Amino acid sequence: MPSKNRILSIDIMRGLTLFLMLFVNDLYVRGVPSWMGHTKANFDGMGLADWVFPGFLFMVGMSIPFAIKGRLNKGQSKIKVFQHIIIRTLSLLLIGVLMVNVGRLNPELSGISKHLWAVLMYISIFLVWNMYQFKPNLKFLALVLKLVGVAGLIGLAIIFKSGTAENPGWITTGWWGILGLIGWGYFVAALSFLLIGNSIWKTAILWGIFVGLNILSQLGLTGFLNPLKPYIGTILGGNTPSIVLAGLTISLIFQHLNKGSHKKTILIILSLGVGALIAGFVLRNWFIISKIKGTPSWAMVCNGISMILFALIFLIADVWKKTKWAAIFKPAGQNSLTTYLAPDIIYYIIWGFSLPFLFYKQDESQLLAVAGSIGWAVLMVLFAALLSKINIRLKL
Repeated sequence: MPSKNRILSIDIMRGLTLFLMLFVNDLYVRGVPSWMGHTKANFDGMGLADWVFPGFLFMVGMSIPFAIKGRLNKGQSKIKVFQHIIIRTLSLLLIGVLMVNVGRLNPELSGISKHLWAVLMYISIFLVWNMYQFKPNLKFLALVLKLVGVAGLIGLAIIFKSGTAENPGWITTGWWGILGLIGWGYFVAALSFLLIGNSIWKTAILWGIFVGLNILSQLGLTGFLNPLKPYIGTILGGNTPSIVLAGLTISLIFQHLNKGSHKKTILIILSLGVGALIAGFVLRNWFIISKIKGTPSWAMVCNGISMILFALIFLIADVWKKTKWAAIFKPAGQNSLTTYLAPDIIYYIIWGFSLPFLFYKQDESQLLAVAGSIGWAVLMVLFAALLSKINIRLKL
């Protein structure tokens, strides 16, 4: 049960970013307006899809103080919380790597189709990380199911083959995938909060350090760190951690201000959002706004949008108590990992059996293409909510 003191705007905005993520990931780009999709690497600008992921990263940062304080308030030691941070990070990295390797699988060498391998992989993930709610006398069943999931992942990894018969390959990190990037950003920000605590200034300085690291990386001045980049390149690049740290900084400011006037809280966060936008456009003089390149100007513009949007949602949902409009977003925000992963199982089943469910992906009608993807996002949020009701809910 959510706490009566829960900040609804956090769940709503996290759910909104997830909903939009499902929407933009489903868009058939050639059949929709260009402003909805991703911009190309060398294009100076951004579309809706270029904000969605950093918007979610920002909310990861905003959620960290609430989650860690909740654990500490329940009596967990900092060592226990640190162990949780490590396990959660490694889990996100593992799932992210498995997801990005589906497309590399060679069916002939592996003896299994990509679609079947992917479906079995997702089922195994759900078995391992599901939050089981069995009665005490059935606790052993949860352990059995988790072990089945682990065995499934190990077996799928063993049979995985990529490349060609002459030059076969195996699972590689390449890039860490969306969940892997979230994992690295979460690791930096969560560890920072565990060590720094509620200090706004120390957190803001750390945010600035990672913005600086992002700038140095973009200028090509971090070559001396190249030996480490295959392992912690996401951290050394500065971009992803800086966005999560921005969310963490705003969360600390929000918690400090929210003890007093709501009006003051909203005005300050709106002002910081405008300041971030200005900083982004100033940085644009040296770095184009580009998600693909991970530029500091893009990160700052996205942070500015996130701050302003959060302030407005806080005003509507928590101050004015108007939440009916957000009914579709709240379940996604409270059940984010399930909402993100469950649709992929449906995708691979549709593709594997060549089912005609994605008929709206075409060039002739932009209205049909966009409406179809909106409908898909709605159905997938409802699907994840249904899974939660029958106690299928991922928890890292």
